[in-house]
This record gives sequence, C-alpha cells and structure tokens, in this order.
Amino acid sequence: MTAMTTPVIELRDVHKRFVSSPDLLQKIVGAVARQPAQTRTVHAVNGVNLQIAKGEVLGLVGESGCGKSTLGRVVAGLHPATEGQLLYKGQEVRSLNSQDKLAYTLGVQMVFQDPQASLNPRQKLHQILGEALHVHKLAPAAEVPGRVDAALAEVGLASEYRARLPHQISGGQRQRIGIARALMVTPDFLVCDEPVAALDVSIQAQVINLFMDLRAQRGLTYLFISHDLGVVRHISDKVAIMYLGKIVEMAPTAEIFGQAQHPYTQALLAEVPDVGRRKRVFTPIKGEIPSPLSPPPGCTFHPRCPHAMERCKQEVPQLRETAAGHVTACHLLD
Repeated sequence: MTAMTTPVIELRDVHKRFVSSPDLLQKIVGAVARQPAQTRTVHAVNGVNLQIAKGEVLGLVGESGCGKSTLGRVVAGLHPATEGQLLYKGQEVRSLNSQDKLAYTLGVQMVFQDPQASLNPRQKLHQILGEALHVHKLAPAAEVPGRVDAALAEVGLASEYRARLPHQISGGQRQRIGIARALMVTPDFLVCDEPVAALDVSIQAQVINLFMDLRAQRGLTYLFISHDLGVVRHISDKVAIMYLGKIVEMAPTAEIFGQAQHPYTQALLAEVPDVGRRKRVFTPIKGEIPSPLSPPPGCTFHPRCPHAMERCKQEVPQLRETAAGHVTACHLLD
C-alpha cells in the first residue's frame, strides 16, 4: 500500500468491551444468596473493520446503543481498543513513539454531541480556543489572540464573542465553538459524534453546510456519526450501518439509499419521513435492540428480522462484497 492510497484511519477487527466488577452491595447480596456476584461485560464494539481515505466522509448510522459513539471514541483515542488494531496513516497507534503519538493526538479531533457539556462553563471562549495552543506550545503567546479571532471567523462568529462564556451564546453558536476548538490544532481528521442532534432544524442545516465548507477548504476527513439518515445522505461519501457493535452493511451513499441489501438497513430507510409517501403504512422495527451485556448468538439482528431462518440463529454472518464497494453481512444473500 503506497502513501497515496494509505487510509487516514483504518480499523482491523477492533473490539471494545467495558468490564465492571461487582460493587459492595452486589457482593453482599451474592453472599447471602450463596451465588457469587459476577463481573459484567458490555460488548460495545465487536470486530469492526473499516478504512477511511483522505478527504472522505464516512457516515456511521445506527440506533441508540449500537456502539457507534464508542467506536468514534476509539478512533479519537479517548477509549483504547480492547482487541484489534487502530492505524493512523498506516501506523498502529499503540506502537507510535511519543512524537508520532502527539501527531495522532492532534491530527484526530472530536466534535461532541452536546456543546453545552463539552465546553468548560468557567472559561471564556478565547480561553477555550487558545488552551490547546498554550498547552502544546503550537504558537507564541503573542500570536494566540489572532489565531483565536481567525478561528471564530472561520466558523462564522465575530471576534466580539471571544470574551463571552458558553452560557452567554446559543446552542448553535456553542457547537460552532466546539468545531473551532477542534480546528485550532490543524487536524486532518474529525470524529463528529451526532454534532447536530441537539440543534434546531434550521441551525442543523447551517452547521452541516459549515462542515462541508471546512472539508472543501481544509481537505478534512470525517467520521460522521448520526442516527439521522437525511443528514448522512447529504454529507457522506460512504455509509456504514452499525447494529449491536457490528457493521452489517457499508457502501457508497447512493448504493445504500438506492439498493440497500441488509434487512436492518432496509428497515431504517423505510422509517425515514418522506412527503412523497404520505399514505404508506408505517411499520416500525419490531422489538428492541438486545442488551450488549448478552448479545444474541448468530446474527445479532435475527430476533427482530422478519426474514430470519434457523441458520441466522446459529451462524454469525461475515461481511462480504456483494457489489463493487458494497459489503453486507447477511445469510439471505447466499
């Protein structure tokens, strides 16, 4: 693989599990019942493989609790992978030296869902934006105010906002500050975790357009996490559908919306509001997403799948290419 084709981010069979030991009360109850309390393991991400090329936007879609935000945090380095490999520009992150690790830490930034919770309420906006420059010594102190004003202008805010606190601006403006903060260290990859979910619809459009403008101006690469297929369709080059910790389908955006193959993807698309189908009979996906504490055997979607057969209950389907650039994990395609 040459430098020209090396993905910015690559995941190879990545797993993330959270293990919690029993607390004192659980131990006491277990002792009384003569049944020792067990550790609990949440299987948040289960064997994910994907590549994101330079300049590409990969939309990651799934229901709440499917593990997409956890996967984003693994990519951003906020959670270490339990198993598997995370590669940044062809190098495994765990094997990087200190200088290359800093380049990865600064090169991959995250924009969080709730801007109110992700900004320090006691810091003024110029302190929030300039903090990384001071900590990592990325600019002389005399240059920081100018860099802060330039960042504000880039996300559509006037320099007069620099002295305000987060609670003194609107939700959409706070999200712009979150984006500006990520851009202060000149990253080449952004993990966008539901960045417009907490915003009004009119503001959502403005922020999505901002992301698209920044991509064109800076050559940014995105992992764009969302449950809103309409937003993902507008901004993404490729779409990956995630269910209970696994990628079940991935393809170019037009393929996903035009020729979805996995029953879960088809069900998600059927639920998208469409004024052209006002008389359709709305049929939601039956049941609830199973607990990641105890994923079902075989295909994890089989308890809710209307086409499930006996094989689906026993054998885990593997992602395989069903068309050029289109991979799906479903026994029905056999």
